[in-house]
Amino acid sequence: MNPRTRVLVVLMFALSVVLAGVTPAPAAPAQTVELAAPAGSGLPPYVAVIKPVSAERLGSSWHEGCPVGPDQLRLVSLPFVGFDGGVHRGELVVNADRAVEVARVFADLYFGRFPIERMETVEKYDSDDDASMAANNTSAFNCRAITGGTAWSNHSYGRAIDVDTVQNPYISGRGAVYPPNGAPYVDRSQALPGMIHAGDVAERAFTTRGWTWGGSWDTPIDYQHFEKP
Repeated sequence: MNPRTRVLVVLMFALSVVLAGVTPAPAAPAQTVELAAPAGSGLPPYVAVIKPVSAERLGSSWHEGCPVGPDQLRLVSLPFVGFDGGVHRGELVVNADRAVEVARVFADLYFGRFPIERMETVEKYDSDDDASMAANNTSAFNCRAITGGTAWSNHSYGRAIDVDTVQNPYISGRGAVYPPNGAPYVDRSQALPGMIHAGDVAERAFTTRGWTWGGSWDTPIDYQHFEKP
């Protein structure tokens, strides 16, 4: 082998090593959770689709310095029953290690006809938690601090979900209600659509799988909130 050929071979080998080091790993494949509707339910089958999510898709809900990266999160598209009784489709971003479980939690709510008004990822609200709550939006991941504090919320890890935020408001230790339009629902003796009560289909769907419900806390009380750190 002449010297020029030897140099070319060495350069090509070195380039292949460099390229091998920067080639991104293949994206995780999509998963589905499919469950047949009970006979006579009048509902279509439940089909949830779980996909990887990019920083671009997460928008303002994620930024450098957040405690998890986009590769640790998943976008879950799933059906839910609305307040109008119809079947709608929504999206949640959750931690990859909670994604299948979350899909099964919401299958319980779906088959139990627990109504949900809307389910949109929070960048649709410029990742403003107050705006999302006021819209009665059911959501999960949002890289932010806990309410009234500086530590990362479990929402920042994709391991917390808020459900029907108006019917299930957050009540601070001083009695402030968030969102303010949730004030009519502070009286938990009511049994109105979308309200979560101990032992109902929504509370059981989460807590039987090891999630904690904020409605069982002493202070603050967070009726909308479920978490599994």
